Amino acid sequence: MIGSAMIGPATTGSATTTRRPTIGVFDSGVGGLTVLKALLEVIPAADYLYFGDTARLPYGSKSVETVARYATQASQFLEHCGAQLLVIACNTATALALDKITRACSVPVVGVIEPGAERASTASQKRKVVVIGTEATISSHAYRKALEARGLQAKEKACPLLVPLVEEGWIEHPVTEQVARIYLDEAFQDSFKSSDVLVLGCTHYPLLKPLLRRVAPAHLTIVDSAESTAGVVGELLRVTPVSTSTEDERRRLPHAIEDVRHVNLEE
Repeated sequence: MIGSAMIGPATTGSATTTRRPTIGVFDSGVGGLTVLKALLEVIPAADYLYFGDTARLPYGSKSVETVARYATQASQFLEHCGAQLLVIACNTATALALDKITRACSVPVVGVIEPGAERASTASQKRKVVVIGTEATISSHAYRKALEARGLQAKEKACPLLVPLVEEGWIEHPVTEQVARIYLDEAFQDSFKSSDVLVLGCTHYPLLKPLLRRVAPAHLTIVDSAESTAGVVGELLRVTPVSTSTEDERRRLPHAIEDVRHVNLEE
C-alpha cells in the first residue's frame, strides 16, 4: 500500500551551532496541513516532516485495529526519518491509537484532541458544545470525555461525507455546502440549539471554515485544534528541548530532498 509523504528539506547541525528540532506531522491526508501551518507560525525555527496517508484514507470509516496499525506504521516511519517529536494531526488516529503510538515510538507524541478540548473549554460561556467529526472519532467519544472532564456538555455529530469532499477539492462546492448545512441542522437541535461553540473534530474541517461560518448559527465560536496543538508543542519544546544524537544525524539526508515522494509502508 502506498502512502504519500511530503517531506521538507533535511538539515544537519554541527557541534558549535544550535540544532533545529525536527517535528514529524502525520495525518490520513491533506487535513493535517492545517496543523502544519499553525506549527510553522508558532515554531518557524524547526524542520518538518509531513506524512499524508492518502492511499489509505479515509480513516474515519475503518476499524480501531486498522487505524491503529496504519497510524503506528506512519509514526514509526517518521521517527525513522529523524523526527524528534511527533504530532498526530488526525483526530481519528488520536482518538483510537494515541496510546499505541506513544508506546511504539521513543520520541514525544502530541495528539490534537486534548488541545482542542481545552480551547473549547476556554471559549464556551454556556458550557454546551457541539463536536463534528468522522464516524470513528465520534464513536470513540474521545471529545465528549475530554469536554465533560472540563465541565462541559457535548453533543457529537458524525459527518462522514466531509473528508471525501475536502480531499476531492470541493471546498466551496454547492454540494459541500448543502451537506454541511444538513449535518449542522441535525447537530444544533433541542437543548443544544443554545450551544456557543462548534468544535471541528477533524483536521480536514478547518479547510471548510468559511463555508461552515455561512451555514452555522451566527453566535458560534468555531474551534479547531490546530492553533492550540501548535501552542502545546511550542511549550513542550520550551520546557523540554529535544536532543539530537549522532544516530539522528545519520538518519537525515545531507541535502534537500524532493518536496513530495511516495513510500510503501507495507513492505
